[in-house]
Amino acid sequence: MPRRLVTILAGAALALLPVLGIAGPAAAVTTQEKLAVLSSWTQTSASSYNSWNSARQNQGAWAAYAFDWSTDYCSSSPDNPLGFDFRLSCYRHDFGYRNHKAMGQFDAAKSRLDSAFYEDLKRVCATYSSIVRPACDSLAWTYYQAVRAFGKVAVSQADLDRAAQMKADAERAAAVR
Repeated sequence: MPRRLVTILAGAALALLPVLGIAGPAAAVTTQEKLAVLSSWTQTSASSYNSWNSARQNQGAWAAYAFDWSTDYCSSSPDNPLGFDFRLSCYRHDFGYRNHKAMGQFDAAKSRLDSAFYEDLKRVCATYSSIVRPACDSLAWTYYQAVRAFGKVAVSQADLDRAAQMKADAERAAAVR
């Protein structure tokens, strides 16, 4: 391929990156741009979650933003309590907390981040059968209350036992029908 054509194609590809919402390799990201993306990825909606998850799966495209993608998932609480998979909800919550803190915007965003966490958990619970969903919803509420109060997921064994009993009772009742 002629050198001139390669140069033109490479230039066109780089020019297309901002249109797609992706910073190019040499693009300087302003604080306002970073805050705008961070805010868009930490709203309560499913579309916000989906955008964040897509970026999580392609972090290299967002390297210019220098986001902190680290996570400990659900901190000291189970990531999969009673088999309900809360890992990605906890991951996005960590992402929001860590990056808003780094930007000095945490106090203004905490309530929204915690609400987004709860909405994410409820969407997880909605994927389970109506028989066990009440136990999942109960755990989602407990996880949400923990982050509201303590800033991290701190669920007691008594909370887990109560939800496990709810789940077992619902499954037993469904089996009798």
